[in-house]
Amino acid sequence: MSDPRETGSDFLPKFDAAGLVTAVVTDHATGALLMVGHMNAEAIAATRATGEATFFSRSRARLWKKGESSGNVLRVVEMRVDCDQDALWVIAVPAGPTCHTGAPSCFYRRLTDRGLERIG
Repeated sequence: MSDPRETGSDFLPKFDAAGLVTAVVTDHATGALLMVGHMNAEAIAATRATGEATFFSRSRARLWKKGESSGNVLRVVEMRVDCDQDALWVIAVPAGPTCHTGAPSCFYRRLTDRGLERIG
C-alpha cells in the first residue's frame, strides 16, 4: 500500500521533534546553493502568504524573514518538497548577498586537506 505522504497530492510536512523541516535554498537564475535553514508550520505559511522566504531561527527561537535587517530578501519563485515531505527546496531570487558575511552564498568555503579554503 502506498503512503499518501509519498505519493499523494496533499502537502503533509513531516516535522521533526522540534517542529521543523530543513529548507534548502537555491538561486532561481543560476541554480547555486544559497543557504540551508529551518521552517516550522508558521514559517511555511508566512513564506507562502508573502512570497518572501521566512524561516524559524533556532538561535533566536523565533520566526525570521530573510533580509529583515539587511534588505536582502529571498523572493520565492517555487517551493518543492522531497519524497517523504521532511525537507523543502526553496527556489528564489535573492535581492542581494544571501550570507550575513556578505558572501553571495553561505557556502563560500570548501573543505580541503589543509582546512577551509574560500571560493568565489
